[in-house]
Amino acid sequence: MKLKFFLVLCLSAIFTVTSQEISDTSFGKGLINFTAKDSSFSIKFAPRFQMRYMGSWNHDGDQYGAPEHNILIRRARLKFDGFAYSPKLKYKIELGLSNRDLSGGNQFNRNTPRYILDAVLMWHFAKNWELWAGQTKLPGNVERVISSGNLQLIDRSLLNSRFTLDRDIGVQLRHKFYLGNNFLIREKVALSQGEGRNVTEGNEGGLQYTGRLELLPFGAFKSKGDYSASDLKREEKPKLSLTFTYNFNENAVRERGFAGDYMIRTDGSIYETDQTTIFVDAMYKHNGFSFMGEYAKRTADNEIATELDGVTPTGDVVLTGNALNLQAGYLFKSNYEIAGRFTTLDYEAITNALPVKQYTLGFNKFVHGHKLKVQSDISYTSLDGNDDNITFRLGFDFHF
Repeated sequence: MKLKFFLVLCLSAIFTVTSQEISDTSFGKGLINFTAKDSSFSIKFAPRFQMRYMGSWNHDGDQYGAPEHNILIRRARLKFDGFAYSPKLKYKIELGLSNRDLSGGNQFNRNTPRYILDAVLMWHFAKNWELWAGQTKLPGNVERVISSGNLQLIDRSLLNSRFTLDRDIGVQLRHKFYLGNNFLIREKVALSQGEGRNVTEGNEGGLQYTGRLELLPFGAFKSKGDYSASDLKREEKPKLSLTFTYNFNENAVRERGFAGDYMIRTDGSIYETDQTTIFVDAMYKHNGFSFMGEYAKRTADNEIATELDGVTPTGDVVLTGNALNLQAGYLFKSNYEIAGRFTTLDYEAITNALPVKQYTLGFNKFVHGHKLKVQSDISYTSLDGNDDNITFRLGFDFHF
């Protein structure tokens, strides 16, 4: 109730200030764009939501089971960003309202809804240098750092759901420079708590260290296109991004580092083990064609969690292994797009998780870029070549 009251109060104040003016903003650029008369701050308010239908069929051999259907609001979010005091000090706040955004409450965040997605300050303190502080996405795999509103298919791949780094609380240092006229290089490092977003009772394990190197040999993409799927800008010249990410979560206490169950022993203590994750990514765009490739690998010092005796298993296992995700699409001049994706998951034998292969074919219609679009895809998933699943999804995105 306090959060709802706060949101209503903020929005009422903004609307009161701007009610006598005609805004020069337009659809897709934020519902409200306001800059103080003395230029001491600015705010852009951009709500968005995604609706999804999903039909899923499982079968064993030749016998199909009854299909399952689900309709939901996949995401519903309120985004605020702008600058404060100086244009060199920017901020971003993003709140999640859907059940998928709020779920995940546990004893380490006081069993409360996880409203806050992003709450971060970004200080441009010197040429080509930025310091970030707060809660936001780590500089992880390319698919994760692409906003959920700018995806090429209905949702992210299985590689992302099993191996991504996602959001955490901490600081990040970012830098960029050019080699010659076009070769752009970006370096990003992060020091974070290591247990994911909205943790209030940490730090239970050690810290998390992340480094990402981005190489763009043909220069920057239009409109930050390497952080947006599909070639909506129809790059006139080929653009390529090659990236490498290294993450070390010291004394991690959750099965997937930032996520998964806490590995709690019967005596109430928590099992800890070092986890390492690497990503190698590529993004290519040219004249409506786009390609994205990702490779992920996670290892741990000791995958099987044990009791204090160091022998008896607790039942928790760190999800280690590797994954490959290949995705490509072509955007026609009519703003229809066809896209395909192939994903494999290969887990370490010690996890007792079976290999997975997934094939996805998607069709999109961009009405107003990623801000208003209709998407559909169909996926065939094979679990170790035996248990198969066919899933059809249909949905739309609406972003002010």
